[in-house]
Amino acid sequence: MKFNLFLDPRAIDDIQSAIDYYNDQSNGLGEKFEKYLNTYILSISKNPFFQIRYDEVHCLPLKKYPFMIHYTIEKESVYIHAVVHTKLNPSKNWIK
Repeated sequence: MKFNLFLDPRAIDDIQSAIDYYNDQSNGLGEKFEKYLNTYILSISKNPFFQIRYDEVHCLPLKKYPFMIHYTIEKESVYIHAVVHTKLNPSKNWIK
């Protein structure tokens, strides 16, 4: 069964910030990051039952980049709330 995916505007901002950062580091690196991230998002749509880290929020870390996808599941839908850089200050509250 494939789950419906919904991205919170904050998650979209997180993703765009990461793409912009990587493109600033090296031309085309942002696109590579985006393609890599999309493979993880696709895997979540097929099987979202990864580890619950807190409350009912599931987290899926990326292997090649220091980011973690935070999402919840409701019925047949997955709501991606944030794509968090795991090396930044955690006091940046993005989920309420």
